Order: sequence, then structure tokens, then C-alpha cells
Amino acid sequence: MTYEFERKQRIAVLGGGPGGYDAAMAGAQLGAEVTLIERQGVGGAAVITDVVPSKSLIATAEATNAVRSATELGVQFFNRNDAGKAVKPEVTVNLAAVNKRLLSLARQQSEDMRANLEQAGVRIVSGDGRLDGRDAIIVSTDGGGRGTDFDRIEADTIVVSVGGSPRQLESAMPDGERILSWTQLYNLKSNPEHLIVVGSGVTGAEFASAYRALGSEVTLISSRDQVLPGEDADAAAVIEKVFKRNGMTVLNKSRAQSVVRTADGVLVTLSDGRTVEGSHCLMAVGAVPNTAGIGLEEAGVQMTESGHIRVNRVARTSIPNIYAAGDCTNFMPLASVASMQGRSAIFHAMGDAVNPTELRNVAANIFTQPEIATVGWTQKQIEEGLAQGEIYKLPLSRNPRAKMQGIKDGFVKLFARTGSGTVIGGVIVGPKASELIFPLAIAVEHRLNVDEIARAFAVYPSLSGSITDAAKAMHIVH
Repeated sequence: MTYEFERKQRIAVLGGGPGGYDAAMAGAQLGAEVTLIERQGVGGAAVITDVVPSKSLIATAEATNAVRSATELGVQFFNRNDAGKAVKPEVTVNLAAVNKRLLSLARQQSEDMRANLEQAGVRIVSGDGRLDGRDAIIVSTDGGGRGTDFDRIEADTIVVSVGGSPRQLESAMPDGERILSWTQLYNLKSNPEHLIVVGSGVTGAEFASAYRALGSEVTLISSRDQVLPGEDADAAAVIEKVFKRNGMTVLNKSRAQSVVRTADGVLVTLSDGRTVEGSHCLMAVGAVPNTAGIGLEEAGVQMTESGHIRVNRVARTSIPNIYAAGDCTNFMPLASVASMQGRSAIFHAMGDAVNPTELRNVAANIFTQPEIATVGWTQKQIEEGLAQGEIYKLPLSRNPRAKMQGIKDGFVKLFARTGSGTVIGGVIVGPKASELIFPLAIAVEHRLNVDEIARAFAVYPSLSGSITDAAKAMHIVH
């Protein structure tokens, strides 16, 4: 008697960032034979040069601000000089030590992720990969990777998760020394004397906020009327006010035409002829997908004009067995979304239960000081009639815990469906807004109404109490 065994499904994942990592882990969990190809290291740019190091830098900036503002809470720091007289110490930052720490954290995170994959049985191949038709990936290995024998990897399902890279302008090319992309900041040995940040989107605003806290003079060049032009207008106004109060120079309605090196710094020329001189310049003008030259067009995968891969809500491309996840797709460029796309792709490919990703339910955060967290419909969309909703805004300055902690800036804003009171969105501006947004994300995901939020017990005193207070103010009259 002979037995026929069903062959394991073969999955090849190109790119080991958040999307590729979760796709590989999900495939292994469901019993597939999984191969992950990554050229930089497990975790990709998100872990090695982007999210992990940048948010570690921001954590240092937050600690610096906390020390500086401690006097408002009655905490005083003094040293004694040679004469025994008390003198106030200067708060300084050893940027070389900070960068060494954050790069170490990034490597540790990458190594932990690699260990998780190996423990799950995922084969990891180090090298550059490209699609060879619709059912294989060719890898140019680095000679030292564990998968050097696997030049052509055949697969039943392919997941492309190759991420993106900083956008470069010919008139302001990064040199890694004075003109920098955000991946090159961690090579700095000392704090920039005067950092000029070109671009006031999320990346530009986060680094401008961090380096100002670390002690650098900062000039932020924004081509729009206000910083963070794509965000909630009230939130952006709070951030810009804080930036200026902290001594940052914000140049709105200003477009950088060129950036060149000088003898000891940089010179930024604006489109109206004005110039700005500084010691360093950070170019934060967006990102481009790493999709060129990897065989996508030849395989028939549909792309946008910008080079992003078109995917549906389960991360499937125009080719049935090819999926894509993360910043290389035309979806929302967030690590959390990439992870969800990676899992959705595998669940769908292997016939497991999958809930299509709903972008309206995605919580996002901007790690400025204070932070901005959002979920669901926006106030602008409500005002334009795209959604029927009521708006309630509660300043954090009225919150008792905020008073105790010396918090003056920020607010909680709720959006609820007209009539039913169903929570359809919200904005939180304040310290650790990234943590505070979670209950609103749950409310949006599960269609809770404001009365259901109000009935939940918030600790007194707590910042989260402002969420229940806002919900109480929006009570549905029956």
C-alpha cells in the first residue's frame, strides 16, 4: 500500500521588515515551508535605520525635556562649586553615546526577530532578491549568509515587502556628513549646532522636535501654511505653537530650492531667494518605494505612477499568488499596517480566516512633544460631509492629572455618529498619546457608542479620564 502526502505550501517572502516578518511567522504558524530573503538584516529599515532608532532618540529627547521642566514641579538640581556655592547644572546630551545606544538597541531587536524566525522554522537567506516570473525569486547572496545554496527559490505564494527609502532631490543630495537623510543622522558624533530640517511632515516634525529638545538650534522649513499639513488642524496648531515657544524657527510657506555645503556648514536657498545657514541639514521630503528593478513589472504586477504596488484589503496584488505589504504598497505607510498586511496575505493565501484591513480603523501616532494620535474619520472629512458626525474637544489643561504633572498643551477630541453616538474617530494630543489612543481604537473597531465609553471606569486621576469625560459630554439623549 502506498500513501500520498500533500506537499507543504511554499512561501517566499522578499524583505524582512514588519510586513515580511509577520508574513513569515504566520506562514510558519500555519505549517508552510517559508523562506525569507533580506539584504539588510531581519527587521529591515524599520528596525535598523528608521522606527527603532528614531523613537529611541526621541525617548532621550523626552527625558531631556523632563529634566528641564522638573523645576516647575518643585524639583531643583544644584552642584557645588569650589567656593561651596550652589550652581545650577547645565543639561547636556552626549549624542555619540545616544547614537551608540540606539544603534545597539536596533541590532538587538533585529537579532531577536531573527531568532524568533529561526525558532519557528523559517529559512533566512541573506542577499538581494528579485522576482523570476510569478513563482520564483532569484537571490544574489552575499556569500556569507546561511542560504548561499539557494540562488533560485520556487514558491507557491510570494510576499513582497521591500519597504522604501528616503526621497532624494538632485539639488540637495545627502552626503552623510552635513546634508543628511534620516538614515544618516545616527553617524553624528556631536549635537548639530544648527540643524535645518527641510520638510514639515511627520518625519521632519519628529526630528525637529527631538533635536530642539537635545539642545540644537533648529529651523524647520515648511512649504505649507502650517507644519504637519496632512494632520488634524487643531493638533498641528498646538505642535507649531510648542515648537515656537521652545525656540524653534518655523518658516511656513517656504520651499527649499537647493542645499549646498559651505566651508563649515550648509546653505539652504529658498525659492523666493532667501537663504538660511546652518551647521547641518536634514532632508525629510518623503520616501520612495524600493520596487524598481526587482521584476514586478515583468511578472505583471500592477503599480502606481509613483512605483507603489497596488494591493487590495487582503494585500493581494493583480497576480493571484503574489501579495505585497508595507511601505512599498499603495496602502498606509505604517509599521503596524505592514504587519497586519503580512499576516492577512498569508491567511488569505492559505485559506485561513482573514478580516480585510480597514484603514479607517488604523490608529496612528506622531512622536513629537507632545504626541499626536489619531484614529478613524477626521474632522475635515466630517466638515466636508463625507461622514455625519458630532465633534467634541476637551483641553487637557482641565484634566486633574495633567495639572499635577504640569501638562499645559494638548486635548482629547471625539467624533461620534450623529444620532447613534457611535464613535467614528478621535484625536489625542498630549504626552504618551500613542498609549491613550488605544481605547478609542477599540471603540472605532467595535463600533461602541459614547455612552458605552462613558460607562467604563477610568482611574481618577488619570489622563485617560479625559476620554470618558468627553464621552459623557456627548451623551445620547433617549
